[in-house]
Amino acid sequence: MIETAHITHTQETAGGRRTRWLALSVLVLSVLLVAIDATVLGLATPSLSEDLKPSGIQLLWIGDVYSFIIAGLLVSMGSLGDRIGRKKMLLTGACAFGAFSVLNAYAASPEMMIAARGLLGVAGATLMPSTLGLIRNIFHDPRERSLAIGIWGAMGAAGAAAGPLVGGILLEHFWWGSVFMINVPVMVVLVLVGVKLLPESKTPTAGPWDLASVALSLVGMVSAVYAVKEVAVHGMTWVTVATAVIGCAALYGFVRRQLVLSSPLLDIRLFRHRGFSGAVLADLLTVLGMSGLVFFLSQFLQLVQDMGPMAAGLAELPATIGAVATGLIAGSCARRFSVRSVVTGGLVAIGLALAALTLLTASTGYPLLGGSLLLVGVGCGFSFTVTSDVIVSSAPKEQAGAAAAVSETAYELGAALGIALLGSVVSAVYSTFTLPTDVPPAAATAAHQSLGGALQAASALPTHLGEALTDAARQAFVDGLRMASGVGAAVLLATAIAAWFLLRGQRLGPKPDQSRWTERGDR
Repeated sequence: MIETAHITHTQETAGGRRTRWLALSVLVLSVLLVAIDATVLGLATPSLSEDLKPSGIQLLWIGDVYSFIIAGLLVSMGSLGDRIGRKKMLLTGACAFGAFSVLNAYAASPEMMIAARGLLGVAGATLMPSTLGLIRNIFHDPRERSLAIGIWGAMGAAGAAAGPLVGGILLEHFWWGSVFMINVPVMVVLVLVGVKLLPESKTPTAGPWDLASVALSLVGMVSAVYAVKEVAVHGMTWVTVATAVIGCAALYGFVRRQLVLSSPLLDIRLFRHRGFSGAVLADLLTVLGMSGLVFFLSQFLQLVQDMGPMAAGLAELPATIGAVATGLIAGSCARRFSVRSVVTGGLVAIGLALAALTLLTASTGYPLLGGSLLLVGVGCGFSFTVTSDVIVSSAPKEQAGAAAAVSETAYELGAALGIALLGSVVSAVYSTFTLPTDVPPAAATAAHQSLGGALQAASALPTHLGEALTDAARQAFVDGLRMASGVGAAVLLATAIAAWFLLRGQRLGPKPDQSRWTERGDR
């Protein structure tokens, strides 16, 4: 009798384990797709522009509104999922993501495209915090949860790298809208399988969803990200300053309101936990230090070394391989050594890789580039996986969605700041290069605006003059990229030092005072 009972319990445990990992496979589908969607549009932009004929400003909004809306709504949507149910939020968001993808694919005007991209951003904001929040509630064992988060992060990295490859394949055979239509079958699978496999989880005692806080968060984040990007593109103007002031005022109002609400969208007291705030800061600064570089590295491969989109995507694969491999073992390493040693080691690896890229030239062979990208991936796999685990483990289970949203917001804000700040470094160095003599004024203006403009202008000039302009512009771009790599390396190494102190004593899994922390967070 005892033996039979033991066998039954073992079978139930194995069945529960299978269900958890099958549920994870559903969750990473959405992560993979959102990551692909963030990078795939760049390849479709030329054919999209030819079809819809947007103005320069409209084209910028088509590219940016998706990330603006996601950054502005992550915390609000994470908090809403905690209230109404994370499974319900995820499946609803998946349905909306599929529907809005069709709207994007068949947009008939620039205005319709901007609106469709914005709506896709709203749907995307419901997916990311819901997935990480569900992982926090599905995997109660700290070791299993660390592995699950490692897989979650690895799929995000794989999706970002796969975007250019997927886009390149689709655009060779179909129209530009196909890069959005691939979302539909994946979301259908996610919903049908998720209904059966995913457990529901929410905060049973959560208060109302405060719409004033939602508005303050949206206005604050969108204004702040917009101001940063505008400074990088157009420099400091009164419009940029006004937008930044509005954003800072809204974010200040958001924080003040959360401190007085009985049921805030985000419990600001979470940041009193040193591990939580240290992990969030590490994520933000890490993405800031490397995102601008990754953005410009794609241009280096295509515009300086003449690679096609698919070849450039393949060239960047070592970063994904490194992130996937180390993400799966990061949790085990953090338990064997320590959280701060693994995170700090990862940040140092990224910093050294960026430092190596200060040696780039226009003719640099692939071994230096590929080795640096592999080291970047290794560092990201270690640091991001462990900091994500720290963030979701430090918060009470009831606030898993909001805590996950903070992690994703740090990533989005870091990416915007990195592209803007390091982009301004590249632009400042590039825009001062000396033009060859006899270049017409119109071509000179285009050449100083961007490397792409310089190459296009050079193609219309006599051969010898065009080649001279091309060489000068490429050299200036490489000089700017090397400078940005040095700045990024300095940021990463400084972040490593900060993480060493901020994450002192931090461990993965429940802490001895977890119950007391939960009670304080629930009040």
